[in-house]
Amino acid sequence: MPDPATNETSLVQMAVAGVVTTPSVKAGQYIPYPDGRATVLPGMFGVTYNVRCGDRAFGWAADHVEPGVSIDDDADSGRHHALHYLTCIGNEAVVTSGMAEGARGIVIGEHARILVQFEDEAQKLIAPGDTIQVITHGRGFELPEFPAVEFKKMSPRLFHALGITIENGKLQVPVAMELPIRIMGSGAELNSEYVDQDLMSGDRALMAELGIDQMQLGDLIAIRHADHHFGRSYREGAVSIALCIHGDSIMTGHGPGILTLMTTTDGSIDFHIDPDANIATRLSLDLNHGVLA
Repeated sequence: MPDPATNETSLVQMAVAGVVTTPSVKAGQYIPYPDGRATVLPGMFGVTYNVRCGDRAFGWAADHVEPGVSIDDDADSGRHHALHYLTCIGNEAVVTSGMAEGARGIVIGEHARILVQFEDEAQKLIAPGDTIQVITHGRGFELPEFPAVEFKKMSPRLFHALGITIENGKLQVPVAMELPIRIMGSGAELNSEYVDQDLMSGDRALMAELGIDQMQLGDLIAIRHADHHFGRSYREGAVSIALCIHGDSIMTGHGPGILTLMTTTDGSIDFHIDPDANIATRLSLDLNHGVLA
């Protein structure tokens, strides 16, 4: 089972930066349940202290909860898109202002903002408005032996940490679970290099029946018949591998979000179930104390 060869020596490393965001409450305050009830819940953006990569994706009293620290650059659309399109999962980040200046973390996701996890003590010192620099590395990542496999948000560090091997001429990828394409919801219309796609998790009985309600933030996910080359669509025989990056939602058509990592339509990707296929384990993140490696 040889390790696949990569083009990583040809990839450019470049610095981008973002500012720690403040939490956002949905306009009009209320978030609607499918039955018409409404509520106000915490969720997106800012610094989240007690939700970490490796924690559960379901069961929080929150909506679209994001683990770690949420950063962005809204001042200029070019800088915003550079931060989003160049940053890859597993990239290193460093705090460059504020009380936690010098602390180092790891990019763990991309939602409407870039998500970074730091050691617990550093994260307690990080405040909205602090600047975070990301050392981007991974845009343009390829496997020369598998030209039909396209990678999204994949850093070399993450690729090597996942334990992907070659078996019978296919990439064999460990994943925590497989999702049926019929439950994929909001986000299909977006570029698969930019932001995530949500699950339709409103049918709680189905979530329990399929075991999806056991999903954890940071889980590696497989979806058959999902072509994520230029958006997210159905294509017979395609396979996409993704990452769970935010928590569940009470809104119809929304649920835990999955971020595309790799996709193919020619059968080059296969997968097997491994309960430990989570980036909290693969990138040596500690559930309670942030970044170990």
